[in-house]
Amino acid sequence: MQETHRVVITGLGVITPLGSEKEIFWGNLIKGKSGIDYITHFDTKDFPSKIGAEVKDFDPLKYISSKEARRMDKFIQFAVASAKLAIGDARLDLDKVDRDKIGVLVGSGIGGIETIEREHKKLLAKGPSRISPFLIPMLIVNMAPGQISIELGLKGPNSSVATACSSATHAIGDAFKIVQRGDAEIMLTGGTETALTPLGFGGFCAMRALSTRNDDPKRASRPFDKLRDGFLMGEGAGIIILETLESAKRRRVKIYAEICGYGLTADAYHITAPAPGGEGAARCMEMALRDAGISPESIDYINAHGTSTQLNDKYETMAVKKAFGEHAYKLAVGSTKSMTGHLLGAAGGVEAAICALVLERGVIPPTINYEYPDPDCDLDYIPNQARKSEVKVALSNSLGFGGHNASLVFKKFDG
Repeated sequence: MQETHRVVITGLGVITPLGSEKEIFWGNLIKGKSGIDYITHFDTKDFPSKIGAEVKDFDPLKYISSKEARRMDKFIQFAVASAKLAIGDARLDLDKVDRDKIGVLVGSGIGGIETIEREHKKLLAKGPSRISPFLIPMLIVNMAPGQISIELGLKGPNSSVATACSSATHAIGDAFKIVQRGDAEIMLTGGTETALTPLGFGGFCAMRALSTRNDDPKRASRPFDKLRDGFLMGEGAGIIILETLESAKRRRVKIYAEICGYGLTADAYHITAPAPGGEGAARCMEMALRDAGISPESIDYINAHGTSTQLNDKYETMAVKKAFGEHAYKLAVGSTKSMTGHLLGAAGGVEAAICALVLERGVIPPTINYEYPDPDCDLDYIPNQARKSEVKVALSNSLGFGGHNASLVFKKFDG
């Protein structure tokens, strides 16, 4: 039988609308601060929604050279920056480890749409001779992990995932399995997304998926609230370091949490709507619990997908009830998207980092803007105020267009 390894989280790197340093991000999260405001990246005059969650404090030159920055779409810049932040947080000296045993697996739902829009304008205005020779490597999803490996010289397993809003969670789950079975000693994994562009934003507007609470941006994202009217599109990246327990002990580094379970299922139902009753999400959570070898009653906290759309929040609530039975009413089920907005393919990476911090620090972030209870959503959503709680086991959900479901189980590290 193949030996399996315990897998722990030793580093976190985030680029988010609430800050691009771990402690700033966490502080704003615990305070219940909203990262949502009027969009400044482009003119929203002709769009029905005018609000979103932009990253406001990012300077790529803090992380990469100006030459390299020009050759990377912003989604790649975010990925490289958050990877370097995670490396620093994990105190990982790359000159003292075998880089052949370190891999990268990063997801993105959309990839380099900003580059596509810019280069398409050049094509129409000036002809094909003016298209950048870097167009293709700037737009393809796999260049997020590709550029991280190039920048850091990491030669282990290298791959990408594109499963819409579950991309990062699938990436982390797949990376977890790579480390667990011993194909790498360390993996940098998570997600990145920068689709807040006229075309990306316009596409979601055309679907009527976005909130149009334009008069009150800070209160627009309201997961599980009866008056929710759509999600708030955001951007960002979240990269975590997964490492064998043996490696982490050898390096004598802080361990945030242990990752112990992964589930993934398909709704096989609709291109955008979740399956009725959340049955696909329920099966996904049940699979993650089986993989972790723990009972439903062991879970204390769920970082829900919680998008602030009518169907998602209703069906995810139903899924939690189906997977956990009566224990569903004893769980804390929060949505940090109330503050970060929906980071699409990056969401699961940032939310995995949040779960690790919850387990380490014993505080659960709130679901802000929860004002009007919905009879269809009747669980404990940690309304409006952070809560001190000794969380021992947490679960994170990501549910993507196309019926892609992914769940991860994390537990407090017990040495």
